[in-house]
Amino acid sequence: MESYRPHIILSAALSLDGKLATRTRDSELSTKKDKIRVYKLRSKVDAILVGKNTVDIDDPLLTVRGVKGKNPIRIILDSKAAICPNSQILRTCSEVPTIIVVTKIAKKKNLDKLKKFPVTIQVCGNHRINIKKLLRILKEKKIKNLLVEGGGITNWAFVKENLIDEAIITITPYILGGSSSPTLVDGKGFSIIKKSTKLKLKKTTKMKNDNSLDIDSKFDFQMAEAIFKREN
Repeated sequence: MESYRPHIILSAALSLDGKLATRTRDSELSTKKDKIRVYKLRSKVDAILVGKNTVDIDDPLLTVRGVKGKNPIRIILDSKAAICPNSQILRTCSEVPTIIVVTKIAKKKNLDKLKKFPVTIQVCGNHRINIKKLLRILKEKKIKNLLVEGGGITNWAFVKENLIDEAIITITPYILGGSSSPTLVDGKGFSIIKKSTKLKLKKTTKMKNDNSLDIDSKFDFQMAEAIFKREN
């Protein structure tokens, strides 16, 4: 890991065919047990990061619940400063430290709306958010460990720069299909395999699928957690 940036962990729950959600953006893949694992993971990092699309679609809190531990600083990538004022992120920003990362193309009226909330507005980039510059800023803010729970586009922003140090992936027993369904990493993608991000499998754990979506009790579907790490 480069010294200028935090340690970066990518976390996600996926279908067997690598989807984060269905084509209608139904993303309820995690079981209760897996959600507890995620909350524990969040409690151990300094900050958690998602993109504005995730906020729009899932309206997440990005907090720690049901386990002991502190809430991480929430970081939202929002180049146009267009996050919904009614989102749970903004409604709870007085309770949980929140950074909204914008660019120079953000309109004044959007920034003025944001300034009404107790959030930190961080300008980082001209037309697109400069991820490497942002990571330097976060390191200066004493953020040592960053959890990325983004959608496919946000994840690609980190993967294409080879910034992922660790990936913790829950594989669920569903096959979702759909060419428009979001995958773990979307974006342009790599042109050849040797340019891609390479991580080494460190650990796998089987978990019973207690997802309430399972209505056929004849099948004992299993889930698996896989941990991948960058080799030193």
